[in-house]
Amino acid sequence: MSREQIIYKHSALFWYTPDEQKQDISDALLVERILNDGTLDDCRELVETLGGKRVAEVFFAATGRQKANYYPEIYHFFSLILQKYA
Repeated sequence: MSREQIIYKHSALFWYTPDEQKQDISDALLVERILNDGTLDDCRELVETLGGKRVAEVFFAATGRQKANYYPEIYHFFSLILQKYA
């Protein structure tokens, strides 16, 4: 599955973005929305598409307000998972 397919499959998560601008969604926003509001299968698809290292890189690069956008329990869970497996 390509990055664009993931975005369009989960277009409801990006309801505020016009359809013609969805291909411009950054990796940081894509990772944030899928990890926060997607299912575990969605997260698995994301890791398969972007790669575990890229997802971990984007996830751990979030600081300050970006880091606060993650739900606390989601941030804790994925920080443990990505530190161990990515």
